[in-house]
Amino acid sequence: MGFWSIALLAGGLVLLAAGGLALAVWLLRRRSDRRIASYQNKLMARQIDEVQNLYLTMRGWRHDYHNHLQTLKARLEMGQVGEARAYLDSLEEDLDGIRALAETGNVSLDAILNAKLSIVLKRGIDLDFKAQVPPNLAVSDIDLCVILGNLIDNAVESCEKVAGEGRFLRLYIGVFKQQLYLSVTNATNETVRKIDAAYVSAKRGNHGHGLKRIDRVVEKYAGYVNRQNEPGVFATEILLPL
Repeated sequence: MGFWSIALLAGGLVLLAAGGLALAVWLLRRRSDRRIASYQNKLMARQIDEVQNLYLTMRGWRHDYHNHLQTLKARLEMGQVGEARAYLDSLEEDLDGIRALAETGNVSLDAILNAKLSIVLKRGIDLDFKAQVPPNLAVSDIDLCVILGNLIDNAVESCEKVAGEGRFLRLYIGVFKQQLYLSVTNATNETVRKIDAAYVSAKRGNHGHGLKRIDRVVEKYAGYVNRQNEPGVFATEILLPL
C-alpha cells in the first residue's frame, strides 16, 4: 500500500472517529434533554395543581362566607359568645392557610409566589420575602414559573436537609438597574469551593435538572445568573431584561 493510500485511509479513520464521537455527544445531549424535559413537565404539572388548589380553596371560602356570617349571627343571638369566638378562631386558622402572601402588582407572579410560599411556611421554614415588579414583564409566565419554581423548590430541599433550627429562606424580587432582579438565599448543609457548569452538571436528581433548567431560561433571555455558597448559606442571583 502506497504512502498516499495509507494517508487517505488514516484520514478516513480520523473522520469516522470524529463523526462517531460527535454522534455520541449528540445522543447523550438529546437523552439529557429528554430527562430534563420530562422532569420539567412533571414540575409544571405540580405547580399548576398547586395554583389551582389554592384558587379553588379561596373560591370555596368566598362561597361559604355568607353561611359563616349566618352561623355567627345565630350563635350571638342565642348568647353563645364563647362558641362564636371559637368559630371565629377556627375560621381564622383556616384563612391563614390560604392567605395571599404576595401582592407584587403582577398577577402571574402573585399566583406562583402564593402557591410556593404557602408550601415553605407549611414546611416550618422561616420565611422573609419582598417582591414588587411592574404589571407587565418581558419574561413569559411559563419561564417565570420555571425559574421561581425551581429556585424555591431547591431552597426548600436544601432547608429540609438542615437538622434542627436555623432553616430559612430569603426571597427578594424587584427592579435593579432597569432589569428584573431575583435573589434567593437559603440554609444549607452543603459547602462547595467553586460553583460553575461542572457543579451544575454534577448535581444529581431533581436539583440538578432544576439548576440546568434555570440556566437555560436565563440564557434564553440573555440574562445573568450567579450562585454563591458559604458555610450554612446558599445564594442565587438572577438578572433578566424587563
